[in-house]
Amino acid sequence: MALGSHTIGRKLLWSIAMPGFLVALLGAGYFWHETQQALQETSRDEALALAQFVTSTFTLPQADREHPHGAVSEVISSNTLLLRSVKELRILAPTGQIRWSRERGEEGQVLPGHARLAETVPSGQIHASGTGTELLQPLGGAECSGCHTAHTASLGMLQLRVSEPRLSRQLTEGFLFVVTGAMLFVGLLALVTTLSLRFFITRPLRRLAAVMRRAEEGDLLVRAEVRGSDEISLLSAAFNQMLGRLTSMKVEEIDTQRDLVVTKDKLALKEKLEERITELSLLFDVAHSLNSTLELEEMLERITRLIVERLKIPDFSIMLLNPEGTLEVRCAWPKNQGIEGLAFKLGEGACGRAAETLRAVYLTDVSDPSSVFARRNLVGESDRGALLSVPMVHMDVLLGVINFQRPVVASFSPEELELLTAVADQAATAVKNARLHEETVQLTMTDPLTGVPNRRHLFTRMEQELARAERYQTPLSILMVDVDYFKRLNDAAGHRAGDETLRKVCDVLRTRVRKVDTLARYGGEEFMILLPQTSKADALEVGEKLRRAVADAPSLTSSSQPTGHVTISIGVACYPVDATHQDMLMDCSDSALYASKRGGRNKVTAYEPGMEIHPGRERGPHVSRPSTEGTRGLTPPGVAKA
Repeated sequence: MALGSHTIGRKLLWSIAMPGFLVALLGAGYFWHETQQALQETSRDEALALAQFVTSTFTLPQADREHPHGAVSEVISSNTLLLRSVKELRILAPTGQIRWSRERGEEGQVLPGHARLAETVPSGQIHASGTGTELLQPLGGAECSGCHTAHTASLGMLQLRVSEPRLSRQLTEGFLFVVTGAMLFVGLLALVTTLSLRFFITRPLRRLAAVMRRAEEGDLLVRAEVRGSDEISLLSAAFNQMLGRLTSMKVEEIDTQRDLVVTKDKLALKEKLEERITELSLLFDVAHSLNSTLELEEMLERITRLIVERLKIPDFSIMLLNPEGTLEVRCAWPKNQGIEGLAFKLGEGACGRAAETLRAVYLTDVSDPSSVFARRNLVGESDRGALLSVPMVHMDVLLGVINFQRPVVASFSPEELELLTAVADQAATAVKNARLHEETVQLTMTDPLTGVPNRRHLFTRMEQELARAERYQTPLSILMVDVDYFKRLNDAAGHRAGDETLRKVCDVLRTRVRKVDTLARYGGEEFMILLPQTSKADALEVGEKLRRAVADAPSLTSSSQPTGHVTISIGVACYPVDATHQDMLMDCSDSALYASKRGGRNKVTAYEPGMEIHPGRERGPHVSRPSTEGTRGLTPPGVAKA
């Protein structure tokens, strides 16, 4: 509030004192002017009357002819009350010579400045000056016709100067006194007005202004002082009421603001809780999805689907650490982009750096040329957007890396980084469990000695292949393989040498069968090979190739063998030529193997009808009789060989 106490006081002072002073000054001036006009008129009338009186003396009878107008001389020189106000009185000749004068000694002299006087004050006119009223009146009119007959119009002139009346001086002194008194009155009035304004207006206004200033600064609890019932007090009371209402409004505003803050905090907490619930829901879905299967490929597919659908991440890939020590892309989105199977070395790109340091690597802009990972930052060679590579670590062991990418720069928030790290941790646990499951399944379906599928897996695989062959009307051949003189090898070199021989034979067979074929350990020194979509003649060729491979393998030389080298015997049977059921097909291949044994071993024999009823072979689903080479185990519906 820009109100100064001296400002309003000065305004009021000027509005009260100045009009009074001006009115008094104008009144005094008008009075002075009228008084001066009256005095001038009085002096003019007095001068005319005196001039008429003096000129009238020229008409008096002339008693002395030698000295005419003696009465004029006596009148001019007399000191009567009538002529006391006359300061100068002269009778001048036309030449300016003084004929009569109130001043003795001037008669007969020429008046100085006669011509100037005649020009300044024309004849017959009255001139008022600061020293009095001066009159020049020509002589030679009718009053002089009695003595002068000629040139009566220019006999001379009368000069009369009347001094300023005493009343004029008194009036002037009175006027000066009045003006002085008026100025003193105005000064006193101004002083009294100033003091009154100070105590009754400016000081209360100053206090009110101070209260308003404090209220303007925010102190709404301050109140103005109310004294009396004048307008300022009413203004203070009204201002206090306004402050009271503002205080109430401020309290309500503070309460409202506090409620808004509380509500805002609650909403923020609610949003945070909703985000946390969403994150927990996602983590729960991930955990549920991961725990619902132990198949690695299916689990990776589920993780990809959840991440893409729930987190709206358009580019996503899962990389697993392969036995060669590199990161291989096992699952990616979008699919069919040629990304699956790509490999990264540790330390290569953002994903390799994350795998090497076991810490997440976040690139806000993969197109930034200053980035150390500017080249080959992620799978697919994308060059725009933000990239997050999170390692999958379980028990301080690296399992792989998950890559998240969005096309917008710096589009991952800190909360998302934390969430995706948790997802990667859960994925690492799931991958570890899946691999443990695979290892467990592998152990249950793999022969621990040779590393090939065991008998259980063989039967499962045979059921699948027979069902496929029946459905598509394709042949299925099986080879029953037995190591010759294996019991003699065990007895001569020991069981450890026998186990090593089985591993070497298995290695030779494994390297010479197709990927679609199944090599399994049937039991003891026997192996079985499933050959899908292979005819009986082709199976014979495969069997012969395998027999020669074992017979020619340098690592399988043995002094305990009759030929000095480990050999195998093979029996061949084919679906549906020889049998249409699993048990019958296995029995046919076993009969053919028995025929190879009878034929001198180290040979391949195809099944022919009637082989299963050879006198030296007992048939039956529970026959278990040791052969001459060693134990073959239970072979339903197989038999033991002599």
